[in-house]
Amino acid sequence: MSMVAKEREQGLTVVVPYLNEADGIEECCKAVDQYAGTIDFPLEAIFVDDGSTDGTTAIIQKFHFRQIKKVKVITFAKNFGSHAAIRAGTLHAQFDVCTWMGSDLQEPIEFLEIAYRKIRQGYDAVYVEKNSVKVSKANRCFSKVYSSLMRKYAVPNYSSGGTSNIVFNWKLIDFINQNIETNSSVALQLMDAGFKSCTISMDFHERFSGVSKWTLSKKIKLFIDSFVAFSFMPIRMISLIGGGMFILGAAFGIFTLVNKILNPAVPLGYSTLATIMALGFGITNISLGIIAEYLWRTFDAARNRPAFIISEVEEIKTEASSGNNVV
Repeated sequence: MSMVAKEREQGLTVVVPYLNEADGIEECCKAVDQYAGTIDFPLEAIFVDDGSTDGTTAIIQKFHFRQIKKVKVITFAKNFGSHAAIRAGTLHAQFDVCTWMGSDLQEPIEFLEIAYRKIRQGYDAVYVEKNSVKVSKANRCFSKVYSSLMRKYAVPNYSSGGTSNIVFNWKLIDFINQNIETNSSVALQLMDAGFKSCTISMDFHERFSGVSKWTLSKKIKLFIDSFVAFSFMPIRMISLIGGGMFILGAAFGIFTLVNKILNPAVPLGYSTLATIMALGFGITNISLGIIAEYLWRTFDAARNRPAFIISEVEEIKTEASSGNNVV
């Protein structure tokens, strides 16, 4: 259960998911800690280990945080994905405003204060849009297609530039904590909730070190999960394709019958018929695959399997103590 609003202190919790980031995690810790000393509100950092095997967590545990008020490390039993990591961090957030950021320092850390001020002005959520970032043409193309389809068929208020981060208040913290979904995007769930929001645009940086764990297969999975979780468009598309194929098949059948009556010597055209049948079978199989995706999500939800399994929660630092406590 999440804490109710009146039990939450004013401040900002930043969730930092990571997976095998030993090369750059110390720089991330340094950046967050130094930034905490430049702002006039308390900051909490929750690092979530999404199944790392390279000793990243040990580096965080040894880092001496000086400025930041609270630091926790959550360790997953295995890899569950970045969205599950964000959900786990949100579940353990102490402050009344929460967000996430990557450990690769691509986000300009200044977005934290800018968005936090917007929340204090009365917004429930602040969407952080990428104004510019150096990425490959393939990644840029994927982002544009994804954003366009999400905005048109799933979440109407999805940012045209693509939303990288969302800073949200206690209302949405409780909403997320009470509706923990598997195979679902945290960002889309927050947007779909429909609370009062605004958008800020920021110039993003190149990755500080290492290589991105955001692989093509993970992007494709996010694409499929997003549509299955937030849109009925694929099902409707199947109906339209099925209707179109029925009309095409009926028209072809009438044409063949009339042509045979008028020209008895004309062969029936088995090659054309075979082509139509192959096309029909192909569309049928694709349709069944999409339906199977929906059925799988329903089955997965019915099993009530956890979105993540936490192995350990460790308080690296609290405002009152700098010692380590495993809870």
